[in-house]
Amino acid sequence: MGADGCVCAHITAQGMSMLPSPEVSYDDGVKYSFQTENGETKTMSRGYTGKAVASYPNGDVYDGDYVDGIREGRGTYRYGKKADTYVGEWKENLKHGIGKMTYDMTPAEKDGDEKKPEKQVGEYQGYWENGRRHGEGVFIYPNGDIYSGWWRFGEKEGTATYKSKATGMKMQGEWKDGEIQTGRWIYPNGVYYEGTFANNKPDGSGTWHFNNGNSLQGVYTQKPKEAGEDEAAEEEEEGGVPKKRFDLVWQADTKISESAFKVNSVEN
Repeated sequence: MGADGCVCAHITAQGMSMLPSPEVSYDDGVKYSFQTENGETKTMSRGYTGKAVASYPNGDVYDGDYVDGIREGRGTYRYGKKADTYVGEWKENLKHGIGKMTYDMTPAEKDGDEKKPEKQVGEYQGYWENGRRHGEGVFIYPNGDIYSGWWRFGEKEGTATYKSKATGMKMQGEWKDGEIQTGRWIYPNGVYYEGTFANNKPDGSGTWHFNNGNSLQGVYTQKPKEAGEDEAAEEEEEGGVPKKRFDLVWQADTKISESAFKVNSVEN
């Protein structure tokens, strides 16, 4: 609840939750409660400074510092419906500063499933600004992949490295709008491609560098492909948006390379 006791209706995992005033009524009988560190129960947070626990009608719970009735300082926010949890710094009711967010990324249960989907958890630890990931931080995905680097207003942007746990490959370079733009695609054995990217895959001019000191210049093109019926659809971990799938075709600059090295289609 803001210092003026109003209802704030912005509710996402990236920002504040609904902050009800005592004038709001709820048909299900669940009420907003506010308990101070001294055990006093209040109907609103307005004007309060100190530690307190606020329980919201939607199941969310905040336990932490307040300044003049708003979340300010350090606190823990547990989201009731999605089981997400944020522990860290706050400013003006928003995640701001250094904090750790644990995301419940378990797929939704579908009709006909014999058993419930296995629980999947993602974790971000780093800097926040105005309720969004902003600055340097590390995101660990449920499959073990790791993005370590810079963020801008919730998106991957700046210098960073993404490492695949399954393959050991890395994408290292400059990112923008959540995707790598230029940099290196590094294999576990040290061989790497350096050039331009699109859709988080090589695209355009680039150079392969080998451990023996040789290098090979060429061009990658991407050909969209449709997932087969027996292929599980890939999803973007942070938004549930299906990833685009491509065949990668490599065309070397020299004909000699065709007998020495060939990269037609790479899956990562």
